[in-house]
Amino acid sequence: MATILNHEVKAATGGTEPLREHAGKVLLIVNVASKCGFTPQYAGLEALYRKYKERGFEVLGFPCNQFGAQEPGDAQEIANFCSLTYDVTFPVFAKIEVNGPRADPLWEQLKKDAPGLMGLTSVKWNFTKFLVDRNGNVVRRYAPTTKPEDIEKDIESLL
Repeated sequence: MATILNHEVKAATGGTEPLREHAGKVLLIVNVASKCGFTPQYAGLEALYRKYKERGFEVLGFPCNQFGAQEPGDAQEIANFCSLTYDVTFPVFAKIEVNGPRADPLWEQLKKDAPGLMGLTSVKWNFTKFLVDRNGNVVRRYAPTTKPEDIEKDIESLL
């Protein structure tokens, strides 16, 4: 079975980063946006990251503008927003698409490995979250309405 560690993702600063650099860590992968009703979840994501990063946990944020054009900024604007508004220190990558013909291959695998309700594979909105174990296997998908703190027990069980 292929793991998400086989993928490379686009860094916000250009170039690519192999996800195998995150091997051995529990990951929470999230499509994020700066102008969404769920944007305050950045604070909860950052709190989880700071609480568990020393135990091998990381949050990986992927800005996406596919839902209501709620992430219109370029990489620098997104980085400034995350830093200045929510003091985000977890990695935020280049803006991507999560659905459709130009969907990022990582997100295609996340959706396939953890379909949503009734087996639907598309991402419904910003702040959909995927929990990945230390071996790169997708464990679970969470709806945008699921608050980061409500995922904490699942994260702890994988650490």
